[in-house]
Amino acid sequence: MFRMLKTGALAAIAAATLALGARAEVKIALDCPPDPQKCGSFVYASALFEHLKANGMAARTLPVNSIGGEAERLDQTSQGLLEVNMADLGRAAQLDKRMFGFSAPYLFDSMEHLDRTLANSDLLQQINETLAKKGIRVVSLVLVGGGTGIFNTKKPIMTPADLKDLRIRALDENQMKLFRAWGTNGVVITMPEVANALQTGIADGYINPPFVPFLFGHASIVKHYTEANVSLPLRVAMVSEDWYKKLSDKDRKTFHDGVAKANAANRAWVKNSDKAALEQLAKAGVKIVKLTAEGRARFKELSKPAYTAILSEQEIQRFIDAANKNR
Repeated sequence: MFRMLKTGALAAIAAATLALGARAEVKIALDCPPDPQKCGSFVYASALFEHLKANGMAARTLPVNSIGGEAERLDQTSQGLLEVNMADLGRAAQLDKRMFGFSAPYLFDSMEHLDRTLANSDLLQQINETLAKKGIRVVSLVLVGGGTGIFNTKKPIMTPADLKDLRIRALDENQMKLFRAWGTNGVVITMPEVANALQTGIADGYINPPFVPFLFGHASIVKHYTEANVSLPLRVAMVSEDWYKKLSDKDRKTFHDGVAKANAANRAWVKNSDKAALEQLAKAGVKIVKLTAEGRARFKELSKPAYTAILSEQEIQRFIDAANKNR
């Protein structure tokens, strides 16, 4: 009898320990300052945090870089040490390069087009099958603007030919390949070094959503902005696969409901963010131009060869087919 009671007690303790592990505090690592006006990623994280807290799941947000940069946070998430990580899309692409398909230039017309494609295809599910084996799961594509445009310090840009004598800051080698396809030069520069690069002429511009100069102090340096809508500016919300698998059915539902609310808050923010940022740019003296239909068509045509610089023809074709089906 004592042995049976002891065995039962140990089983109960083990079950309680597992439950406690799944119910442990959910840490959400931020990737930008807590500014709901300028940071769509924070809007997402904040909505998720509030929902979890309101529904009995202990949660807290961690300030940007407080536990390390992008590489360190990815490592901690994959090891199960960090539950939710607001991250650069490129970090997920390190583990499955197909993630880059979501940021292919001129593939998605709008965030609504992207969301229809996500809802009506298995693109993200297929990628998550690979990511799960490496310890993470992407639960959302998070928008930090309505579209990326071209900033520069020299002149208005209306066609790819206008970029010929400029050098554009590139995020990585994939963006360098895009710039070469446009017939211009690129130079890879980390964001903390961009201000100095623009001031010294090492770079003449960059591609980003319209609020970026205000986040990084470039508003007095850049002089021109083209609403080119090259691609949707995406980041990701990723979670630890180990943590996710251990969630109870109740907590998993709470979490998914929170993700849905966070997505809705992020998309609502996007609808006003670019408009407000463009107004600020105009007040700062930045000259704003829109591409003509002909100019956009030329950028789009020249961008196509850059698709296979990132993914194989078969891989990118799945994204093209899904986008066209939901256009």
